[in-house]
Amino acid sequence: MTTLTAGFGGARRLAGTGTLVRFALRRDRLMIPVWVAVNALMVLSMPNTLESLYGTPAERAGLMRQMEANASLRAMVGPVFGDSLGALTAWRVGVYAGALAAVTSLLLVVRHTRDEEESGRQELVASGMVGRRAPLTAALLTAGVANAVLAVLVAAGLAGRGAAGALALGLGIAGTGMVFATMAAIVAQLTESARQARGLTAAVLGAAFVLRAAGDSAADDGSSALTWISPLGWLENLRAYAGERWWVLLLFTGAALAQGAVAYALAGRRDLGMSFLPARPGPAAGRLATAGALAWRLQRGAVLGWSIGFLLAGIVYGSMTEGAADLVGDNERAREIIARMGGQAGLTDAFVSAMVGMLGLVAALYVVASVLRLNGEETSGRAEPVLAGAVGRLRWAAGHLVIAFGGAALILLLAGAGYALGYGGDAGPLLAACLVQLPAVWVIGGAAVLLHGLLPRAAVAAWGVAGAVLLLGWVGPALDLPRAVLEVSPFGHLPKVPGGEMEWEPVLVLTALAAALSISGLVALRRRDMTS
Repeated sequence: MTTLTAGFGGARRLAGTGTLVRFALRRDRLMIPVWVAVNALMVLSMPNTLESLYGTPAERAGLMRQMEANASLRAMVGPVFGDSLGALTAWRVGVYAGALAAVTSLLLVVRHTRDEEESGRQELVASGMVGRRAPLTAALLTAGVANAVLAVLVAAGLAGRGAAGALALGLGIAGTGMVFATMAAIVAQLTESARQARGLTAAVLGAAFVLRAAGDSAADDGSSALTWISPLGWLENLRAYAGERWWVLLLFTGAALAQGAVAYALAGRRDLGMSFLPARPGPAAGRLATAGALAWRLQRGAVLGWSIGFLLAGIVYGSMTEGAADLVGDNERAREIIARMGGQAGLTDAFVSAMVGMLGLVAALYVVASVLRLNGEETSGRAEPVLAGAVGRLRWAAGHLVIAFGGAALILLLAGAGYALGYGGDAGPLLAACLVQLPAVWVIGGAAVLLHGLLPRAAVAAWGVAGAVLLLGWVGPALDLPRAVLEVSPFGHLPKVPGGEMEWEPVLVLTALAAALSISGLVALRRRDMTS
């Protein structure tokens, strides 16, 4: 009888899970396909690119020897374990694909757990025939579906180069995603806001990348203890296409199951809407007397995190610049790709321009996240008390947009300063090269403002815009896409500096376009009803 009661109680706690999963997949019918497609295309496009770069066994063997002697590049992309095209693909994009899967997973889990509680929708759902642990289960299953589709796409797409290696890489990337999905599930129980949950989980992901980079810099075979601490280090030590270590998958499985168990235990011990780490009470006046001050209070943690990340990224890119020039050597195809990304100047200047361009693409993710904070404040109902006072909509929105657009300028400046520190060159041209990326970043931010103003319920589509731009900038030059296709992205119109000639016309046009998009979005926001 006790067993039957316990079984019935367990089933009751999961009641409604299927319905919630279907609802979550319907809500994310745009976000999941875009992020999964970007990740899969990044991986599947790499073998052909590498084949054009290192087409002979001698060239691939030379690459392995150079990577063994280049600690800065190992810190960036990890060690090489084999000279086949499959092994080089796992080396070149494995860590980044795992990190992107982790970002997708943590966003999904937080969106369908803490976000729902914070907005009040979960309270309405819980009033029906929905079990206590159904929302958490549905969130994890949604992340599981996304990671499973990604694993299938990677494994099927690379199967022609070796089924075992393709399966190992696909499972490793998906496993990394699920480790951070369950980690986000824990953090969502500990914190009281979705913003904090996303920020803390992203910080753990950043720490995992740093640990792996430090470990790979110290050892050329992935054997460092620092590498093994990081889930991203597990992914590279799985050694897809290089004598697969299938037992490493047990690390992903064990970590996901253990963290999932902790998340379920915590979910059963707290009240709906509550957290284990309560927020500090804050003043209602003084520093928070204006809409801008409130916006800064809400976003200062994100600005600080992105600033530190870009400063460190600049230092890492700067330190690897000379080594990258040596690595390219006389490889004409590699020179062509770097030239397409960074212009036709000398190799070092072209490489700097290409790396700065990558930082600009990532900065577009920051500006989208910061602009969409407006959407989160509105849909959660927190904007209504602010707007009920002597604060107009434009003034409220302006506080967040100053942080979004000004914060983008700040992190790019810090990236340039970090690049100068790592490279040891003149800081002026490097800072200028970073700031040249700003108009294109602002265009992406302006598109997010327009989507929020016109279609607040579809504002999440701004992530799709940013993902498409990131894909074009990352994969487009390597695939030798036509210039007309590359120029669909605003980054395709920017001058290639340093080294190239500074052209002010595209910079001014993109700045004007960003202003027009933002103003149009604010006009639409002012005229429509608020969403709740």
